[in-house]
Amino acid sequence: MNCNHISLKIRTAQADDAKALLEIYRPYVLKTAITFEYEVPSVSEFEERIKKISSRYPYLVAEESGKIIGYAYASSFKERAAYDWTAETSIYIDETKKSLGTGTALYKSLEERMKLQNVTNLCACIAYPNPQSISFHEKFGYKTVAHFHQCGYKFNTWYDMIWMEKFIGEHTSHPSTFIPASHLAPL
Repeated sequence: MNCNHISLKIRTAQADDAKALLEIYRPYVLKTAITFEYEVPSVSEFEERIKKISSRYPYLVAEESGKIIGYAYASSFKERAAYDWTAETSIYIDETKKSLGTGTALYKSLEERMKLQNVTNLCACIAYPNPQSISFHEKFGYKTVAHFHQCGYKFNTWYDMIWMEKFIGEHTSHPSTFIPASHLAPL
């Protein structure tokens, strides 16, 4: 997929992308409350995360001229079978490559993949306040459905958390079977 970048490519993440993805994720852990993770994971731990998530959900990377500049993935909302049609979305963009359309391209591709899986509900968990992320999700049609107060603690500060939601499929009385991402052809 191409967007504002002449050479932007969206593809399925591989375990050997872990080091590059971790370099994008590192500043989010060390400098922000966008993730509530305190410690930067190891490369091997990140490889395992990619493998585990990719077995069920899309895990996508954006490359510009062959260099990974962002990634997005979906993950389980809850572990019970009744939640198969609902997924949580996450996105991280290289801090030097924001506002160039990479996030839009990743989320469009992620959403297309999840429609192929018969997912109907997308959810995003966002530390509050975070006007940039909230605005980004609103642009995609997400609506705020929950606001939890002072439930995350990082950098000596209590943070609120909001959940945003979007429907991408029909809620029928007999939904189509969830198809794991590992059953789809890679991008």
